[in-house]
Amino acid sequence: GMRQRVMIAMALLCKPELLIADEPTTALDVTVQAQILTLLRELQKEFNTAILLITHDMGVVAEMCDRVLVMYGGQKMEQSDTDTLFAQPAHPYTQGLLRAIPSITEDMPRLPTIPGNP
Repeated sequence: GMRQRVMIAMALLCKPELLIADEPTTALDVTVQAQILTLLRELQKEFNTAILLITHDMGVVAEMCDRVLVMYGGQKMEQSDTDTLFAQPAHPYTQGLLRAIPSITEDMPRLPTIPGNP
């Protein structure tokens, strides 16, 4: 977690218009992950910086993003505002991603597969 904080601080020293954050919370426990996301949000507001967030964690996407671009096999599958994407996913891959989010209240069925290539 400390490494991520230092890298974020270093990246913002030049007051960039865009910060690219590639998996900033991977391999962090939930508490540290929340701290990093809070830090990113605060710095985004303070420096008026756009953030391009690259992540496989749909929970992070739901919490942090205004717009979402879903990719599969290096191809763009779907692009939408976050609320629409989570409420009405159009592409089968996006639908599968959302069905794969673990739930405390429901048993997880076998993960669906998508036939073919992207």
